[in-house]
Amino acid sequence: MKYIILSVFISFSICSFSQTPIENGLSVINRYNAETYIGVLASDSLQGRKAGQIGGVKAAQYIESVLMNMGLKPWRGKYEQSFTPDIFIGTANANTKLKNILAYIPGRNTDEIVMIGAHYDHLGIGSPMGNDSIYNGADDNASGVSAILQIAKAFLASGQKPARTVVFALWDGEEMGLLGSTYFVENHFSYIPIPLTSAIPILGYINCDMIGRNKDGDGSHVSAFYSEAKPIFGQWIKSDIKKYDLALSPDFPSLGSSPGGSDHMPFMDKGVPVIFYNTDLHADYHRLSDEADKINYEKVVDITKLAFLNLWNMANLDTF
Repeated sequence: MKYIILSVFISFSICSFSQTPIENGLSVINRYNAETYIGVLASDSLQGRKAGQIGGVKAAQYIESVLMNMGLKPWRGKYEQSFTPDIFIGTANANTKLKNILAYIPGRNTDEIVMIGAHYDHLGIGSPMGNDSIYNGADDNASGVSAILQIAKAFLASGQKPARTVVFALWDGEEMGLLGSTYFVENHFSYIPIPLTSAIPILGYINCDMIGRNKDGDGSHVSAFYSEAKPIFGQWIKSDIKKYDLALSPDFPSLGSSPGGSDHMPFMDKGVPVIFYNTDLHADYHRLSDEADKINYEKVVDITKLAFLNLWNMANLDTF
């Protein structure tokens, strides 16, 4: 009996250590983490995460604490990238500070960057309907934020330093006109660190915005938008869904048909190739009823795994 137990333990250990870096990363992306992150971000205590108000500040603090506890490095020396929007925000004036939260894993080649991001702000508190007045924004976009946090954890769990630097971005002010992502992009491409003579190129960006709901009862549907100049992105998506047995049936609409605006657009405007994941609009979009108990968590997990695989390719392939 002792011999049998020892043999089983040795076999399990060998299997565990024989996993590839990609498999190590995929193994930490799970429903428990998705439920935890979405549950916190979509809770009433965050008051709908409106940019520039206390709920948005609390959300930023929570996200920063998660990244810090993972051990991710802050981008350019600090996690918060504060900026002042040139608009009025509810009852706040234009001096209100918004903040992106940014962290990164340095690559072996620090002269190239790939990125993944999602916005964490939502609509705040509105007029009461029944006993509810909080726009919790579970799908929009606590679901996308949960993906970024899990993917960051997956890159660390892989045990492999990426070939390129990987930046993880959580944007503020998306609901007010893509304010955070636009500020980052404009700031990045105008920032010229000495002794470099130009901004570090961003070779690709992945955006996750509303990835947690079903379309017409279809639990596998996802819209996978990507730059037409990069057909390889579509090949990655189809191949990895099959290889890793992900329960996803993607559509591939053109980026020009994407619903509303989202944070991939400022990157597109600068010529950065993008992938954008979305599970389409639904009856709870921008309503008080966008609650965590309506999320399809298994779908969130599989889209998160797929986006991790996309980002892994961007970060490590010689060319794409």
